[in-house]
Amino acid sequence: MSHFDQILSEAQAAFAAAADVPALEQAKARFLGKSGSLTELLKGLGKLDPDARRAAGAEINQCKSAVEAALEARREALRASQLETQLRAEALDVSLPGRGMGVGGLHPVNRTLERFETLFRSIGFEVADGPEIEGDWHNFTALNTPENHPARSMHDTFYLQDAPGVLLRTHTSPVQIRSMQAHAAKYADADVMPELRIIAPGRVYRVDSDATHSPMFHQVEGLWIGENISFAGLKGVIIDFLKRFFETDELQVRFRPSFFPFTEPSAEIDFAFMSGPNKGRWLEIAGCGMVHPNVLKNGDIDAQRYTGFAFGMGLDRLTMLRYGINDLRLFFENDLRFLTQFKD
Repeated sequence: MSHFDQILSEAQAAFAAAADVPALEQAKARFLGKSGSLTELLKGLGKLDPDARRAAGAEINQCKSAVEAALEARREALRASQLETQLRAEALDVSLPGRGMGVGGLHPVNRTLERFETLFRSIGFEVADGPEIEGDWHNFTALNTPENHPARSMHDTFYLQDAPGVLLRTHTSPVQIRSMQAHAAKYADADVMPELRIIAPGRVYRVDSDATHSPMFHQVEGLWIGENISFAGLKGVIIDFLKRFFETDELQVRFRPSFFPFTEPSAEIDFAFMSGPNKGRWLEIAGCGMVHPNVLKNGDIDAQRYTGFAFGMGLDRLTMLRYGINDLRLFFENDLRFLTQFKD
């Protein structure tokens, strides 16, 4: 083996033994660095005569080219190995299902509200809205609520600090007063005031919290005012609505005499379960009655000429009954395991 073959063999072995790029660069220095074996041979060419220098130079350059080729081959091998290691570390399992985009859906209470609005719009009711922060007059006084009524107590109602007589509304009944006033003003010069038919859904606030009550909950109230509006009409509207809402003509509904300061006469509305473990059990679902003459007057309506009926229901309770939910708090915990059941 010639001297140049030995150098090439040693270089190939050194390069092959280099496990990474830094080690490869150190091995390169042994042969091609400033003090490398091939570099030293090139420096010694000046001591040779021209013919010998020409022959030795050709052999040295040939060996140098072979060493550089071996070096580049090892570099490429290290790059390929590094890339393979990276690809293995970042590998994607294409057999796994894709993440995709989650599909949202309406909250169950909103589903109930949409159904409620659809059913009442079909018989000529409009949807009315009003502020959630109310004054004492609209929330209590205009609704014929006496000064000593328990609902006015701070134990039952959220009053705003440093704002006397201002509170979070305890029901959506103030919307009825505002709607009556606006309706009366609109038709003040008319010989006959057109009928007023509204439902008023929205959030209301009371100091209460357990499995069936929440400090904030959803309520919807209805109001129908006109000439010759009777309790019989109230019963017809409510019974028809409940049967359509629960999709059964076999629903049993009853009206129990009760008392509310804003209606006279007043009644509680119950219905009976027709199947399941609670079959035959009566459950209170709403309150209703003929609008009290004082409330009509406070709404700028002529109580001698016009009558009306009103009712109020809890949207959350209707939702619980429709979907078989036994804990009101599930509506407000944002648990996707619960909410995704209603997205379709």
